[in-house]
Amino acid sequence: MPVGLVLMRWNERVGTEILAKYPEEVTITDKTLMQVYSTHEYSGEAGMISLMVGSLNIASYYTGPDSGYYILLLLNVDEDPDAYEGGLANVSRTILQNLEDDAYRSMIPSLFQRISVYPTLNDEQRLAMSYEDEIKRLIINRLRDEGVVSRSELSVWLKDKYKQGFVDLDGVLIELVKREIIKEASVKGMPSALIFLTNDIIMLRRPPVKLLRDPSSRGLPSPLAEDYRTECKKYFSNYSPTEDDNLGVIELFINPQTYETLRLLRTSIVTKNDLEKLKKKGVDNLDEVLKLLWNNNMIQVFQDKQNNEYYALISDFVIRRIFPKYLLNIIKTQYEQKSKANEVLVEYLNVLESTYETIEEQEKSKAAVEE
Repeated sequence: MPVGLVLMRWNERVGTEILAKYPEEVTITDKTLMQVYSTHEYSGEAGMISLMVGSLNIASYYTGPDSGYYILLLLNVDEDPDAYEGGLANVSRTILQNLEDDAYRSMIPSLFQRISVYPTLNDEQRLAMSYEDEIKRLIINRLRDEGVVSRSELSVWLKDKYKQGFVDLDGVLIELVKREIIKEASVKGMPSALIFLTNDIIMLRRPPVKLLRDPSSRGLPSPLAEDYRTECKKYFSNYSPTEDDNLGVIELFINPQTYETLRLLRTSIVTKNDLEKLKKKGVDNLDEVLKLLWNNNMIQVFQDKQNNEYYALISDFVIRRIFPKYLLNIIKTQYEQKSKANEVLVEYLNVLESTYETIEEQEKSKAAVEE
């Protein structure tokens, strides 16, 4: 578990300058900060480095010369800095987007919490974090339209589309490869590597089926069961997926406190006393968590005749990878219009075939285990 987070930059007058840190009692010497600065300066490029200074294990992310911020994650000696690289990259962009009026300062505690749990995130949380990232979302949306784009063209296009700060394209693409969203490959005769979309991400709300099947066995008093079903039905009768709604729910998935609460609500209908027990799992601000879930139309509160309140999920959410079959039509159109080189399209078909076969093998293995 990380022990602290430090945000610094280089000040020509005073040298290294700490802008924010969490927790406040964290101490780090000027000499150590200079070592971090010097190590980044050696490469001069945006990205993460790791170093051990005495008993201090540091993962540091540099936002690049254009912005010049350093995000230092202080780790225990036995922790692997590389496990936090994706989380640091994500947090660095959040900080850069909130520099005005030092808005990032109030976010540092929650950002530290987000990074701290990054290595333990499950697949749906990692997908949520990927799609929440504006740069990754721009890339995914472009690839949904074209399927494949050259790395050099993508780099130029992103600099034009993303005006808020630096783009660590290497880091972004590495994360998307890890999430199995894209594949990078070279094609003979092409001057730049190509980026292929191999899996898309589907996101939408769905009814909490297991809870609806028998609410009473999940903790809701029998007299309230029909009211619960009615509320769920009413919500979904007016539901239509939108990007804004998806992004709102994704925020709940990447917030460790709201996600931990959702995990409980996916299995049970509970009282406030039950929810209070989540403090042992890091849910320190339960009222704020419930407010976020309520505002995003995830929960409803039901009251029995004794005025006992029961918190129930009225909408669950699914986010997962899907094989992008629709791209076959796009490839066909590109071939007919000669908008992409034949060699590129042939390679893309090979990439998609390989991806599909991998998915099939994974499904067979999963089915065999379940049997």
